[in-house]
Amino acid sequence: MKKFDLFKIVAYLILTICALATVFPLIPLLFASLKGKEEFQNTGSLNPPKNWFNFHNFAVAWSQGDLVHGFFNTGIILSVSLVGTIAIGTMAAYAIDRFNFRGKQLVLWGFLAATLVPGVTTQVATFQIINKLNLYNTRWAAIILYMGTDIISIYIFLQFMASIPKALDESARIDGAGHFTIYFRIILPLLRPAIATVVIIKGIAMYNEFYIPFLYMPDPALGTVSTALYRFIGPFSASWQVICAATLIVILPTLTAFLLLQKFIYRGLSAGAVK
Repeated sequence: MKKFDLFKIVAYLILTICALATVFPLIPLLFASLKGKEEFQNTGSLNPPKNWFNFHNFAVAWSQGDLVHGFFNTGIILSVSLVGTIAIGTMAAYAIDRFNFRGKQLVLWGFLAATLVPGVTTQVATFQIINKLNLYNTRWAAIILYMGTDIISIYIFLQFMASIPKALDESARIDGAGHFTIYFRIILPLLRPAIATVVIIKGIAMYNEFYIPFLYMPDPALGTVSTALYRFIGPFSASWQVICAATLIVILPTLTAFLLLQKFIYRGLSAGAVK
């Protein structure tokens, strides 16, 4: 019993240290965003602000940082990309799990091999393809690149698919249902936990993505939250307190989403692994 208690104490101590190490960088960021220019220059990064209700920096960042357009463009790209990702991923998992065809294992190995190829090595070819399709400097460039289903999404969908009895398909087929009817009316509703997991994980990853919007959508009017923040830093390079406020505005949605939906992430990943 004592050994078990000691193990729990050590485990909680390690988890506490990891949590503090993760949260600590946000503390100076918050303190700086609530300080005026003079206070920021004359105090240390770990000194709390004198006025905890000084939101002037946030107002400047929001009004002059073009964050409204950034959130609007990000919302459009996220919505379309996630719908496409779910459609492609669930259909691919349905075909791989429910159908027997030549090269089935080769397809699975192909998905795995694709993840082992560094993305940098394919960027020249990818850029040329996007340019030839006349998608450069449009939202569709990012949408199509995001829409590619990664191996993690395929793995999650496949694990949940394996838990759905094939007897349901056979019963529906006896009643005259085709493959698309089975997919839309039986498989897709039962994949809701997996879909929620993929949406949260991939949605946060796309929200934080900087490279693709910066390279394929150079027009400031098409900027996402990450590129809008990057372009905002230039004119305010001497006003770090305003930059910190803008950074917190960009961080807040993902932080809130993760804190509210973390149980769905862990539940979906663990359920998929067990099933």
